[in-house]
Amino acid sequence: MRGYGFSKFIPKQLPNGGFDELLKLFLELLNYTAGDANEALSWMNELDKQHNITKDDYGMGDFIQDLKDKGYLSDDDPKGGFNITAKTEQTIRKSALEEIFGKLKKSGKGNHSTPKSGTGEEKNADRREYQFGDSSDQIDMTASIQNAQINNGIGDFMMTERDLEVEERDFKTLTSTVLMIDISHSMILYGEDRITPAKKVAMALAELISTKYPKDTLDIVVFGNDAWPITVKDLPYLQVGPYHTNTYAGLELATDILRRRKTHNKQIFMITDGKPTCLKEGLKYYKNSVGLDKKVISKTLTMAAQCKRLNIPITTFMIAKDPYLQQFVRKFTEVNGGRAFYSSLKGLGEYIFEDYIKNRRKTVR
Repeated sequence: MRGYGFSKFIPKQLPNGGFDELLKLFLELLNYTAGDANEALSWMNELDKQHNITKDDYGMGDFIQDLKDKGYLSDDDPKGGFNITAKTEQTIRKSALEEIFGKLKKSGKGNHSTPKSGTGEEKNADRREYQFGDSSDQIDMTASIQNAQINNGIGDFMMTERDLEVEERDFKTLTSTVLMIDISHSMILYGEDRITPAKKVAMALAELISTKYPKDTLDIVVFGNDAWPITVKDLPYLQVGPYHTNTYAGLELATDILRRRKTHNKQIFMITDGKPTCLKEGLKYYKNSVGLDKKVISKTLTMAAQCKRLNIPITTFMIAKDPYLQQFVRKFTEVNGGRAFYSSLKGLGEYIFEDYIKNRRKTVR
């Protein structure tokens, strides 16, 4: 019987080059160091010692100087270190967008069709023959001329109604989204970093909305023992705290934000890895991290039902696969009428991008 054959493991080489290659590594490390430039540079120095990531004629000192000259680093830290700049924060968001949206394009995800097509602002890939009542700006003149040449010949050029080809367009609606991110202690427990992928998704989604859908709104809420809003600018520096999970507070704040938005389409995306374990009662906290506490669950489900009455669907991205947690999420989703994805960290960004683009193409009457 033939056995297994083993070959020598050869690890992938770390980038060895100039500024651009080192910048990619630096930006990636900033996601893990919560925006601490000094710690990221320290890690890079250690990597250089062990894996020779710089060239003989371009060392870490040259890279740091270039970061300063190109506006990625400032040395105004009173402690004598470095701080990242607004340019670096935006570059991190763009990098996250390219990483996640690039995977979407390659995998074919995110290409959704809406049940209805017609006059709108967003073209899609569908083509059809001209019908009475179609707007003239929907006619693809290049394709129509080509059709006329094929159907009627080039020598005696003639275009008929049958030759006209129309581009379908999706109805465009404005969408207000609140992205809730769980920053309870479990997001870094058991040797698995769950907060960094969540931050990356938030930064990429923010960059997508600001560049492609500037009229849409994105608010970000973090929740632990309490809940509070943060700005896109705060995302690189976001860290997990010694917190329990007050899902109720996060939903309450997200709902208050969406009430003030004047758009028809409103939604909540919630990234979490655990069950609700905390409530705030006055100045005190009611906590039970052992199991699914009836008091905590009841309040959380009540808030999910309130969101349903306000026509705010909640899409839950559960990055944990414990059966009892999935059972809670199924109940939560049923009460709200939303959706739930049991996502791995690897596919989290693709799920959220796909769902966001799909939801914003819905027509609200």
